[in-house]
Amino acid sequence: MEWSERGLILGLKKHGETSVILELMTRAHGRHLGVVRGGRSKSMQPVLQPGNEVAAVWRARLEEHLGLYAVEAAALRTDLLLSSPQGLHGVNWLGGLLRLLPERDPHPGLYDRAQVLFEHLTTPLAPALFVHFELALLAELGFGLDLEQCAATGRRDDLIYVSPKSGRAVSREAGAPWAARLLPLPAFVLETPGAAVEREKVREGFRLTEYFLVRDVFAPRGLTAPDSRAAFIARF
Repeated sequence: MEWSERGLILGLKKHGETSVILELMTRAHGRHLGVVRGGRSKSMQPVLQPGNEVAAVWRARLEEHLGLYAVEAAALRTDLLLSSPQGLHGVNWLGGLLRLLPERDPHPGLYDRAQVLFEHLTTPLAPALFVHFELALLAELGFGLDLEQCAATGRRDDLIYVSPKSGRAVSREAGAPWAARLLPLPAFVLETPGAAVEREKVREGFRLTEYFLVRDVFAPRGLTAPDSRAAFIARF
């Protein structure tokens, strides 16, 4: 068995005296682990850092085996990310989110979003991109929100709330009597990502995604939201 493609480094751990087990997020093969022989050498350490991108070749005798990676640097971001607390927390948080996915289960859309996030972790675009990423992750895990039209009236404009029970959007008029019980729906969530967003609106977006992540993903698995998430939000 053999395949080759680019991968985003999520993490690694020691394996034996000189090797590491490398965890990559790839477009066609999902979150995929493999052994890098000599991965703890001085020449490989700058390459095998979370946040970097590598060109990887994976080989194994059988598909279900852990297998071996041969990797070359494709995009090194370590110095930039480590010089920024926001970047460092963002790398850890993104890795934690992607580990919610089953191993070797392809999610090309999430890979593309993760690629964009890694490129913008130290920029003002990162917080809003993270909100969009968490919404996409919820959808990939089967808990997507329905934000296209009002749950009560069917109208597609003036959507400013989300029902915490159903995860569906609610319009201003329909939600007014129950506004205190509904979650705010910031307008940028309904727009194509790519622009900086007002800080308080981003915080509303984070509160929205956190509610459904905790209820539908973390709590059923006996988990809590990662500390890196709170640290990133506090930084921005």
